[in-house]
Amino acid sequence: MVLKTFGWSFAVTALGLVAAIFYGGWTAFGIVAILSVLEISLSFDNAVVNAGILKKMNAFWQKIFLTIGILIAVFGMRLIFPVVIVAVSASLGPIEAVDLALTDKDRYQELVTDAHPSIAAFGGMFLLMIFLDFIFEDRDIKWLGWLERPLAKLGKVDMLSVCIALVVLLVSAITFGAHAHQHGGTHADKAETVLLSGIAGLITYLVVGGLSSFFEEKLEEEEEREHEAEEKAEREGKPKSAVKLAGKAAFFMFLYLEVLDASFSFDGVIGAFAITNDIVLMALGLGIGAMYVRSLTVYLVRQGTLDDYVYLEHGAHYAIGALAVILLVTIQYEINEIITGLIGVVLIGASFWSSVRRNRAIAAAGGGDQEKTEVSSGV
Repeated sequence: MVLKTFGWSFAVTALGLVAAIFYGGWTAFGIVAILSVLEISLSFDNAVVNAGILKKMNAFWQKIFLTIGILIAVFGMRLIFPVVIVAVSASLGPIEAVDLALTDKDRYQELVTDAHPSIAAFGGMFLLMIFLDFIFEDRDIKWLGWLERPLAKLGKVDMLSVCIALVVLLVSAITFGAHAHQHGGTHADKAETVLLSGIAGLITYLVVGGLSSFFEEKLEEEEEREHEAEEKAEREGKPKSAVKLAGKAAFFMFLYLEVLDASFSFDGVIGAFAITNDIVLMALGLGIGAMYVRSLTVYLVRQGTLDDYVYLEHGAHYAIGALAVILLVTIQYEINEIITGLIGVVLIGASFWSSVRRNRAIAAAGGGDQEKTEVSSGV
């Protein structure tokens, strides 16, 4: 099972590390290895959230996520995206931007750093909306009940998450944007850039998330009809089959996953510059890491890990919230990517341990009732 799921990741790791040796010797090998670990540690929460969405899709779309999706993730976000940033921010042509990335690496890094406020605002707002929509939803299973119960009640207020996100963006634009990278333009320029990029991130979330929800609701209606048909078939002795997202619903969910992955990759791409400004090594290292994130996502789905460890999804969303705040703070202040990675790992580790304790408590009680699904973790 492990080899089947992670086989491609192992193969890409071997090819990537060999390519690194040919490109820049053992030093390049070490840099690529470090970048791979960085990407995996920063994106573990991404895999958990992805798995929660991917398990709703049918086998065909899961395969698309692993094939076309990985091409978008590796080549699009880890290789093309940094070049596009430079091309847009420096008003260069794509060929000139690639040439700059390969020949004048210091200037390339400087241009990407200058574009950081807009990247951080876009990604931060997108991830913040994911976090807010999660904590304001009333769920049967609660990890930190003392916090999640009152937040679920607040969540009944229409558009509350959007209002909070806009307030956070406004505060970020006024406080951080006005002081970020003062050498790159006037205070007003930076504040405006942060504001516009943040609104773009918010709109992207609302459009893609809205379309996903719309088609998911349509599918649920179809599932209800299908369920009635299945019950009838079962009464008649015919086999029944599970219905999963397909067609338009799966396509928009796939689109949502790709935007989500893009937002997660921002911190990895920016953090990679602390280790190297060589775009080839960056693409190799982050690409290897992205492959493991994809494989881990599929592994979580196929093993039913999210069903067994019910607080994992909560931990991942809290990690997303922390990452969103960190991205917005990095508009002005530098935060070490090790801290970013550790926060995610600690939150997910805590939610995993809480899930294990819950499972033990239920087993000790002989299965228990629904109330045991809200066993407090004590975190």
